[in-house]
Amino acid sequence: MIALLYPSHCKVSRLNVAEGKAPSFWKHPVLALKHLLTPYSAHERAGLERTAYHRKNGMGYDMLQQTKPQTIACALADSPVALSAWIYEKLHEWTDDYPWADDEILTWVSIYWHSTAGPAASLRIYYETTHPPTDGLAYDRALSYIPYVIYGVAHFPKDLTVLPNTWAATLGNVILQSRNPHGGHFAAVEHPELIVRDLQARQGKGGRAYVCVRASDGLVKCRL
Repeated sequence: MIALLYPSHCKVSRLNVAEGKAPSFWKHPVLALKHLLTPYSAHERAGLERTAYHRKNGMGYDMLQQTKPQTIACALADSPVALSAWIYEKLHEWTDDYPWADDEILTWVSIYWHSTAGPAASLRIYYETTHPPTDGLAYDRALSYIPYVIYGVAHFPKDLTVLPNTWAATLGNVILQSRNPHGGHFAAVEHPELIVRDLQARQGKGGRAYVCVRASDGLVKCRL
């Protein structure tokens, strides 16, 4: 969403939970042909199974926060036990057997509980992105091709959506995709070294997004 709203400032973006669709010949003819001719790898097939499982069994929180966020907000703001259960369920289900320590869990809960805005604030973005004002931008627009922004996508087997490479490539100028054998939605906690590896490969010296310059039209663009 930041890339969509502020393309003149957000020039490079890294995603590990990429939302997208299979490429169509109408919008992405080259990708669609590649998608048609190239069989899915074993990792991509497993990723689609994981995605289907989550959409069938793990979207209750998403629908509630998209439609009636204030209902659950009252419970989370009223009870530390409710907030702990709400957060821990996701820490458990969305990771790849990560051994959460008690202090780590309490730190996550405390950030929500003790923040100035309170735990209810974290729910609003789900409603606001799916109910934009008449002059706003719908969430579906953020899932379509966004120019001027360079993307890197890291795929982890226990993430919420794990897409084939051709699907993720429909999001924009994707210059790096990595398939990782372990990790989930909180990969930055589970395997920070893999995140650093991708950032260095993409934006370190010799990486395809290493040099960014201000072009004549005023936009900052990265030399590829």
